[in-house]
Amino acid sequence: LNPNRNPSLTRSEIEQRLRDDLGLVDVLWLGDGLMHDHTDGHVDNLARFVAPGVLVIPEAAENDPNWLVYQRAAQAASAKDGIELVRIPSPGRVLRDDEIVPASYMNFYIGNAAVVVPLYGAPNDDAAVAAVQALFPDRAAVGLRADAILTGGGSFHCISQQVPA
Repeated sequence: LNPNRNPSLTRSEIEQRLRDDLGLVDVLWLGDGLMHDHTDGHVDNLARFVAPGVLVIPEAAENDPNWLVYQRAAQAASAKDGIELVRIPSPGRVLRDDEIVPASYMNFYIGNAAVVVPLYGAPNDDAAVAAVQALFPDRAAVGLRADAILTGGGSFHCISQQVPA
């Protein structure tokens, strides 16, 4: 629903196109994207399906600029039948050159043997890797610094755009 996408379509019209074009039965609207998000609110910075019906959304860290975004998304997901909501830590307030950046652990890359979790030197980095590891017990969760990627927008999931096997 970002104004730079489909500006002439209503929410209902967008939902109908998704149903018609992709065969969707239901659409879950999670609300706004992260503060200062370079991607204009791509969902992969906010939430990820990790198994059928299992949706992961961050839990706000102390002094987190996105606490309300996370809260609203979690409320929307919790209100939807058939969705199991799992919360993992957020990186909280991450600054670069005194500006808040849209750092997110949600933009992890899922590979055949590993899940690569973006890290930012935040206090929750280790907890986020452990939480992602619990979601993917058959893969190794590996945390890697993603600061340089974030400055261009997004993170590992954005730059890989993998196709599931």
